[in-house]
Amino acid sequence: MARHDQIYRNDTSPVSSFDPLTRKLHHMKAVYLDETGLSVRDDLESPTLQSDEVLVEVLKAGICETDLQLVKGYMGFQGILGHEFVGIAKTGPYTGKRVVGEINCHCRQCVYCKSGLGNHCPDRTVLGILNHDGAFAELIAVPQVNLHTIPDSLSDDHATFVEPVAAAYRLQEQLALSGDETIVVLGDGRLGNLCAQVLKLAGCEQLLVVGKHPEKLAVLRELGVQTVTLKQVEKKNQADIVVDCTGSPTGLPLALELVKPCGTVIMKTTVAGEHQLSMAPLVIDEVTLIGSRCGPFEPAIAALAEEKVIVEPLIGGRYPLEEAPLAMVKAASPGTFKILLEP
Repeated sequence: MARHDQIYRNDTSPVSSFDPLTRKLHHMKAVYLDETGLSVRDDLESPTLQSDEVLVEVLKAGICETDLQLVKGYMGFQGILGHEFVGIAKTGPYTGKRVVGEINCHCRQCVYCKSGLGNHCPDRTVLGILNHDGAFAELIAVPQVNLHTIPDSLSDDHATFVEPVAAAYRLQEQLALSGDETIVVLGDGRLGNLCAQVLKLAGCEQLLVVGKHPEKLAVLRELGVQTVTLKQVEKKNQADIVVDCTGSPTGLPLALELVKPCGTVIMKTTVAGEHQLSMAPLVIDEVTLIGSRCGPFEPAIAALAEEKVIVEPLIGGRYPLEEAPLAMVKAASPGTFKILLEP
């Protein structure tokens, strides 16, 4: 990542509020990304709601690897960052209730949407990622159909993990798991940890996480997951399934070294850089390569509420919104798990 003073600037004046009853536009504070870098601004207008949207007051939002990649230029996004959040609905049928939101906003009319593939709608927008302002703000507009209420037993901190836990549950939708598979998860960070936990819940006992950070691997061992450092892992074709959660272009080449012939590699990684990789091993070893992105919210909410997925050890710090530049730098540091922003 570039030096802090090269990509960030910071404005932190007081901010006025939004009146959802009159729907008058006021200025709000938000974390904004444009060609000059990342800034905290207080001169942005509160969201103008579309007919199908609900206004949500953001309570907390989580910084994820995708946010860090967006700052580096991934997707060419400009606007308000952030897609992992919990908030209070200020309009619509959930008014006054705490909610989380699915990030893909699809048209619900095209052939993809009508066939259950709304996450791949060609006209979709994505909160804080593609043509839709995100949750690193005091307020966010979210389609009503994207919202899920959360139980009182689930804290705000833990509710910010619903979206990444749902992404981990996507693995169960894409793989017919018997529990007998040998699985390697590459990456000991936020998503790697959650994927390992969800796979273990699915009964996958032959599970190994490969990482570079002893303190992060220690958290996984406390959860009963076998780990090994990147330097120690045997680079031989040993796994039926390899899940790449490294957030690095080096993840896929390593995955191909570890997967068995006729095995499967799952790509959970998005990076701003280009992959420099020979495709020959995919052909020679007849490897199946699967991209994996967003997943189902219902099992993620239930797993968090029932403490089947443990996330408290993954919280590496909490920052007010006006300190977002510092929070982003902290989130990008090697030894850090999840950083939360509090508007």
